[in-house]
Amino acid sequence: MIAATQLLESPQPNHHLVQLYAEPDQLLPINVARYVGEGLRQGDAVLVIATTEHLKEFLQQLEMDGACPTEALRQEQLSVLDAEATLEKFMVNGLPDWRRFDLVIGGNVELLRKRAGHGGIRAYGEMVGLLWSEGQRDAAMMLEEYWNRLLASQAFSLYCAYPIDIFGHDFQVATVDAIFCAHSHLLPCGPEVEAALERAMEDVLGPRLERLRPLIKANYRPTWATLPPVESVILWLRNNLGGSADEILTRAGRYYRSSHPRLNSRP
Repeated sequence: MIAATQLLESPQPNHHLVQLYAEPDQLLPINVARYVGEGLRQGDAVLVIATTEHLKEFLQQLEMDGACPTEALRQEQLSVLDAEATLEKFMVNGLPDWRRFDLVIGGNVELLRKRAGHGGIRAYGEMVGLLWSEGQRDAAMMLEEYWNRLLASQAFSLYCAYPIDIFGHDFQVATVDAIFCAHSHLLPCGPEVEAALERAMEDVLGPRLERLRPLIKANYRPTWATLPPVESVILWLRNNLGGSADEILTRAGRYYRSSHPRLNSRP
């Protein structure tokens, strides 16, 4: 499995990355800033389509990382769009329209290509995440199809983000399999999540955990997708341990948030 750092810093033109996050999230702005900032340093043209709140966080993180986003915006190497306003431009009767999508998004990609010269193109988008959070799952997957269609015709990398808490009930095979199948790589959670999950499993399962470890290790990876270890273990727990999984993941989420002061305000 390709390391997250490599995926973010040196994505290939056909890479379609996805990250799952819970609000508020500390890893998302760090990852996006790495993806965008490294692209700017390499001479790539970058398109960011994000919510107003996230865009502010991303620009702040880019400044902290020394990526000079203000200068990149001035030179039009970096282009930013509001996710909600952009989404409205190509939605028709609750579904994305290909012709309008190609005109709006494809047009922006073409413009970036002209500006990039010999550099590459990177895009980050939250429009699918907005549709998902509003319960428009079919529309979100149709939009993913349109993105993949555009990726096939124009060489660039794409990074999507969905507001799905991996400790929550939305993170189970029946819910997320379509998302994974629409992307080339799932970006893994941070080490703090792994530590919180391990602590919660020890609390809830006790001595039983050591007996389960060989079974988990042998069977935790789904056959239909290549997933990072922690996410795969969580799906295994959801599929096999029922009520114990609920208790484990509730505790793990609490442990994770308690380790990050900024997250403690989350209900």
